[in-house]
Amino acid sequence: MSEILIEQIDQVLHLTLNRPEKKNAITQSMYRLLADSLNQAAGDFGIRDVVISGAGKAFTAGNDIMDFMNEEITMSSPVFHFLKALHDFPKPLIAAVHGNAVGIGTTMLMHCDLVYAADDTTFSMPFVTLGLVPEAGSSILFPKLVGHAKASEIFLTGRSFGADEALALGLINGIEDDPTRKALEIAEVIALQPPTAVLNTKALLKSGSHIAVENVMQAEGEMFRIALASDETQGAFMKFMSSRMKG
Repeated sequence: MSEILIEQIDQVLHLTLNRPEKKNAITQSMYRLLADSLNQAAGDFGIRDVVISGAGKAFTAGNDIMDFMNEEITMSSPVFHFLKALHDFPKPLIAAVHGNAVGIGTTMLMHCDLVYAADDTTFSMPFVTLGLVPEAGSSILFPKLVGHAKASEIFLTGRSFGADEALALGLINGIEDDPTRKALEIAEVIALQPPTAVLNTKALLKSGSHIAVENVMQAEGEMFRIALASDETQGAFMKFMSSRMKG
């Protein structure tokens, strides 16, 4: 069974993170498949928009830490290809989240055009806690969304927050009993809109910050990669793994 389920429903592409036994923690091979899927969808006129969701009890636990610790991460690694594909994707991206949305599980939402979450969703970006820096352009996108003070509080403390706060912050569009069903319903509505108008409108909405976000993503990526190899981060990872085993 593939760790990324790919299903086309009429003109909607549905990508499902499918590693529920690991809370959909994302490996480099999963990032590669996600990037390839988005890049192919970008050039396929038969696909009008994309929905991303997660199988099992969580959207995603974020990066698979053991995978990242055991593989050298460079700027050409699949994770960075995925982030570029996400940032450059020209068609509407809709996310359906539930359970844990850790790290990339929260930061990728800032690249999505619409996000629906279950009431039980817990969002967290524990980069500093792990000795890392924010990624996916979140160090510019998140303060732009919620303000500098709130972004600093959440990034620097590593605290998590729930669906109600995410809605108040503007990170999600709504709280739904079945966020995947809602996301697919909205995707179908958008798919019936005039496609060129949809593409142009998304491009205009992103035009004011697209290049700035790209530059920040490059800087984040370099800092993230360097931090991964540092003693500080390795120690933070081991502390995290130890606490998780005890829990």
